[in-house]
Amino acid sequence: MTQTQSNLDLAPIGNCATAALIDRQGRIVWWCYPYLDGDPLFCRLLMGEAEDGFMDIVLDKFDRAEQRYQRNTPILETTLWATDGSGIRITDFAPRFTQFDRSYRPTLLIRRIQPIRGYPRITVRVRPRFDYGSASPRKVLGSNHVRYAGEAETLRVSTSAPVAYVAREAPFVLTGPVTFVLGTDEIFPANIDETAAQFEERTRSYWFEWCRNLSIPYEWQECVLRSAITLKLSAYEETGAVVAAMTTSVPEAPHTPRNWDYRACWLRDAFFVVRALNILGATRTMEGFLGYMRNAIALESDGWLKPVYGLVPSVSLEEEIVPALPGYRGMGPVRRGNQAAEQRQNDVFGAVIMANTQWFYDQRLPHIDKTALFQELERLGEKAVAVALEPDAGIWEYRGRARVHTHSALMCWAAADRLRRIAVTLRADDRAGYWSGHADRIRSWIEANTWNPSVNAFVESEGSETLDASVLLMADLGFLPPTDPRFVATVETIGTRLLRGKYLLRYNHPDDFGEPETNFLVCTFWYVLALHAIGRSEDARAVFTDLLGMTNHAGLFSEDLHPETGELWGNYPQTYSLVGTILCAVALSRPWSEIA
Repeated sequence: MTQTQSNLDLAPIGNCATAALIDRQGRIVWWCYPYLDGDPLFCRLLMGEAEDGFMDIVLDKFDRAEQRYQRNTPILETTLWATDGSGIRITDFAPRFTQFDRSYRPTLLIRRIQPIRGYPRITVRVRPRFDYGSASPRKVLGSNHVRYAGEAETLRVSTSAPVAYVAREAPFVLTGPVTFVLGTDEIFPANIDETAAQFEERTRSYWFEWCRNLSIPYEWQECVLRSAITLKLSAYEETGAVVAAMTTSVPEAPHTPRNWDYRACWLRDAFFVVRALNILGATRTMEGFLGYMRNAIALESDGWLKPVYGLVPSVSLEEEIVPALPGYRGMGPVRRGNQAAEQRQNDVFGAVIMANTQWFYDQRLPHIDKTALFQELERLGEKAVAVALEPDAGIWEYRGRARVHTHSALMCWAAADRLRRIAVTLRADDRAGYWSGHADRIRSWIEANTWNPSVNAFVESEGSETLDASVLLMADLGFLPPTDPRFVATVETIGTRLLRGKYLLRYNHPDDFGEPETNFLVCTFWYVLALHAIGRSEDARAVFTDLLGMTNHAGLFSEDLHPETGELWGNYPQTYSLVGTILCAVALSRPWSEIA
């Protein structure tokens, strides 16, 4: 496989209230405002060849760029060099620190530009678009700022640079540091350069201290820390939601209509996200996510859970096409909202119950009424066991068919099994027996109807002969011991038949849009964990190490990887991929005791 440079060579910055993506030359190409799921004022990522929807710093006689994060932070440094030897450094971050005994995380981006050699000549271009690319803002000049006024929102860019040059996109010689503060239409009340420097230092201290408190493996520390930081950036701290990705409509493969809006919170991700955060010791983010789920559950008086909710759970996710944005590399359509919120996906009950099991065992979490929570989870459990063997859209959210999917039934079994465990903890023996009976019934059905001897594997659905990578989770969820010959055979079969290039497809049968073309990265992470579980740890390490070589320059993954070019596709950065990186590194790393 030959890896090509990806247009997803983007580095995220953020502060758990806002986030932006910056390309290798320091251009902000994606920033949703004022929320993670808001209007992308900087939408160059999805604008094809249009020359709008971004902010950049153009260096006269540009030659090359270098980019790196400050250690253990999401503070990004981009260095631009000119052919005459002059150069500048752009430092980008979103402020994040503790102030007045509470978290300070405003909807602000700060850009600090410093000359580092010679007399660099730069042009500052600020070109936001409004209403998903359909509207140009009205530009209003102030003494130390430019206002970009739209119909619903206004972006204020406060600066210590000459406003006349900025407003006219005129070049000027950079003789000293200048700062740009992008955010709400409010007067910046202090010296911009001094305040930005202080904010950078306090933000750096916050993230450095946050990383110091993480529990990380001995090996692959850098990739785990970068994944952990980015996972935290994917959390909308105000409600506790964790978005599946920061973008919408980056296609899963070239020229496919598989373009979805991932700026929402999938409850299916709950178990894996909580597990990764627990392993790392990031308890506050984990607690916020658990609280978010409680609010989502409270919305559904009849017990039916949607698979996906907005950053504020009650906000509609009605899907629509955005005509003004041509799409990533011109590959539309661009979507806002996600129709998956209307689907029936039976696995969601198990994911939510498994994630909330943490409340009953983790003494780091605040005290709650465990009996009341158990009763609430039992209400969801009743739904789970009622629908366990009924058709649904499944984990892959098929839009044109419904089946009794093995993974969905498996997660409903997990719902009953975890309720049994909780009941034992609470010494509610009658309830433990009740849930044990349901778990045994679902287990018997799965073993009788989804094991296919002719395929030598557990298959995708009842009576099917097709494979599905999600059954690799059987041992991880505790359904089977990893030594069970059927599970070992399933891992071996999937590792052969779903392999494309070096990594896995999620399945290899046609769906609503044809056969999948790209490796779905989380499936390879599941495969790595399954290989390790069945005793093939060296093979698991080899696959994992090779896969880590396919990240972009920021050390991150999107959702998909092209098996021939090695190019990243799909929304970015992808929560599943971040979690997979963390879980595999922890599972496979040599112990810290080896260096003692």
